[in-house]
Amino acid sequence: MDEIKKIPKEKFEFAAPQDFTHERSLQTKPVGYFRDAFRRFCRNKGSVAAACIILLLLLFAAIAPFFTPYSVDYSDPYFTFTLPRNSLFANTSFWDGSSKEEMNEEAFMRYYAMGLESGHNAVKNQQYEISEESGSKMYRFRLDSYQKTGAVYLRLNNDEYLNLQAYQNESGKQVLYPTVASADRPAAIQDKTDANYYYRTQRVNGRTQTVYDENGNVIPVYKSHAAGETKPDNYESLRIAEPEGVEYEYAIPVDTGWEVRVNYYEYYVYNHTYVLKDGISEPSFLFGTTQTGQDIFTALASGARFSFIFSILVASVNLFVGAIYGAIEGYYGGKTDLIMERISDILSAVPFMIVITLLQLYMGSSSQMLILFIAFFLTGWISIASTTRMQFYRYKNQEYVLAARTLGAKDGRLMFKHIFPNALGTLITSSVLVIPGMIYSETNLSYLGIINLSSGNLTSVGTLLASGQPYLSTFPHIILFPSVFLALLMLSFNLFGNGLRDAFNPSLRGSD
Repeated sequence: MDEIKKIPKEKFEFAAPQDFTHERSLQTKPVGYFRDAFRRFCRNKGSVAAACIILLLLLFAAIAPFFTPYSVDYSDPYFTFTLPRNSLFANTSFWDGSSKEEMNEEAFMRYYAMGLESGHNAVKNQQYEISEESGSKMYRFRLDSYQKTGAVYLRLNNDEYLNLQAYQNESGKQVLYPTVASADRPAAIQDKTDANYYYRTQRVNGRTQTVYDENGNVIPVYKSHAAGETKPDNYESLRIAEPEGVEYEYAIPVDTGWEVRVNYYEYYVYNHTYVLKDGISEPSFLFGTTQTGQDIFTALASGARFSFIFSILVASVNLFVGAIYGAIEGYYGGKTDLIMERISDILSAVPFMIVITLLQLYMGSSSQMLILFIAFFLTGWISIASTTRMQFYRYKNQEYVLAARTLGAKDGRLMFKHIFPNALGTLITSSVLVIPGMIYSETNLSYLGIINLSSGNLTSVGTLLASGQPYLSTFPHIILFPSVFLALLMLSFNLFGNGLRDAFNPSLRGSD
C-alpha cells in the first residue's frame, strides 16, 4: 500500500470502458418483460402462423366491404341461389358459377332455348350429353346460374320504356325481346308467366311440352304484325332477325305503360350502369348468393366486422371491470374477498342461456345488440376477475411490494403500479381467448334464432349459417364460406392464445 502511495500522480490516467478486459460474449443488453415474451412468441411457429391468419381475417372484415359494390341489404329476387363465380375460372368447371345437372327433355329445352334466342347460354357453351334411362332421354349439362333466369316479363312506364330503347341504341346490346301474346303462352298457370316460353307448346297430361317443326327446332310464337303497318308497340330500336314482311312486337300496352319481355341479365346491366349508376357493371358474386339474392361475400365481411368489433368491445369492457374487481379482491383479501367472491359465485352460477333468454323476454323490443352486450357483460367479467384475483394473491407479498409499502406507497400505487403489470400478461392471454368464445356464442345464438341480428344493414355469421342450413344438400355454398371463416377463426385464436400463454408464462408451456 505504501508503495502505491509513492507512485507519482501524473502517472495515473483515466481508463475508458474499452480498456477493460472482459468476455464480450457475455455482455448483453437488458431485455424487458414484454420484449422477452415477444421473442418467445416468435419462436412458436404455429402461433405466428395463427397470428397471420387472424390478421388476414381482420383485414377481410375491415377492408372487404369497401371493395364490393353490393351493400348488406342488397338482394335481387332473380339472382337467388346463384353459385360462386371467379372470372379467373370462367373457362373451367370450378368456381365458374355453374353446376352439373341432369334433366328430362322438356326441362332441358327450356334452358337450351334461352341460348338459341339471346346468345346468353344457360346451358354452358350449349354443350350436353344424352343418355337413355327407362326409355326416356336424360340430358346432362352444366347450368350457368347467372343465365338461368333467362327472360322475364316487366311492366315499365313510358319514360322507362323509351330510356331502355335509347340504351339499346347507344350500347348496341339487345335487352328487349319480342313479346308473346297471352293466347300463345303455355296453358299451365305456373308456366303462363314464364317469359322463357317464347316458342310453341302444348299441354299433355297436365304438363307443358314443346312442339317442334319438321327439323326438330322450336317454333317461335312472337306477337307480330305485317311490315309497314302502324306499330302498336311504339318500338324504334334493335330488332332480332325477322321473317320477310313481318315485324315482331316488343311491348304490349297496359294501364301503367308497357309490358315488355327482357333478358334479365342484360336488363340487370342496364339498370345498374344506366339507371342506378351504382358501380355494378354486371352480376358477379364471388361467394354466390343466398335464397333471398343477398351477396354472401358482402354479408360475410360485414358479419365478420360486426363480430370482431363487438367481441373486442365486450372483451375490453370485461377486462376493465374484471381487472378492477379482481384487484380489489386479491389485494385486500379477508372479508372483502369473501363477500366479493360470493357475489361472483352467484352470478357465475346462472347459465348464460338463461340470462340471454330472460333478457330477450323482457327487452325484446330493445336493440338485439344491446341485449347481447348486456348478456355477455353480466357473466363475462367474472373469469377475468378470478384470474386477476389469483395473480394479486401471487404477487402482493413479494419483496418488492413490501419494500414499496415500507417506503410509503399507497394502496392504489401498489395495486396498479407494482402488482398489476406483472399480472397483465396473463390477463391479456385470457382476454384474447375470450374473443373467439364470444363470436362462437353469438353465432350459436343467431343460428338457433334466439338473437336476430339480421336487420337493415346488419348481419352476422350465425345468421348466414342459419339461412343456409335448410339448403345444405342442394346449395352448400351458402353455408360453406361462413363455416370456413368460423373454423379458421376458432383454430387460429386457440393457437394464438396458447402461444401468448407460453410466451408470458413459460412455466405453463405445453399445459392445456
